[in-house]
Amino acid sequence: MIDLYTWTTPNGRKVSIMLEELGVEYKVHPIDISKGEQFDPEFLKIAPNNRIPAIVDHDTDTSMMETGAIMLYLAEKYGRFLPEGDEKWPAIEWLMWQMGGVGPMFGQVHHFVKYNPGKSSYAEERYSNEAKRLYGVLDRRLEGRDYMAGAGRGEYSITDMATWPWVSRYDWQQIDLNEFPNVRDWYVRIAERPAVQRGYQIPKYVNDVPLP
Repeated sequence: MIDLYTWTTPNGRKVSIMLEELGVEYKVHPIDISKGEQFDPEFLKIAPNNRIPAIVDHDTDTSMMETGAIMLYLAEKYGRFLPEGDEKWPAIEWLMWQMGGVGPMFGQVHHFVKYNPGKSSYAEERYSNEAKRLYGVLDRRLEGRDYMAGAGRGEYSITDMATWPWVSRYDWQQIDLNEFPNVRDWYVRIAERPAVQRGYQIPKYVNDVPLP
């Protein structure tokens, strides 16, 4: 049994989507970050950085924070959603691209453009331009591919699961997905997966999965 500590954010949805795709048994523990529950001393024991999501795997007595680490752990444990052989490291490469670029930069767009518009035109322009650049990088990566990693047209993997929830807030980023047709098609392809639909609503319903 896996305990999942999470909230309705792109980072939280990465892991709930993966758990739904795996079809394994897990228990959800909502951590309402709007109420500061991530700073609860009990949660701190599981996630020393006070960030969601985190998991406790009672099968192996393992506690883990940081989505990239969690997803790699689950992929290795269950032997799914991480390409093998020569394709393994490109998949991890693009996972790290999400962790180091898409997540932090899109998060800054949300902070300055959606929640604090007009506070800093410099920050709005800087992070919006960087978000558009990253969309361009992803669009080029997906040229002739169905998924971000894997041989041929690619195979659905943790790389897609990690990136997709951030792209699902394209409206927060004031991005028109039609300007990035490869990203748009990839996004819709993943949005239609039943496990993604379910994982998106963990730990509670906020809205339907956005569609361009």
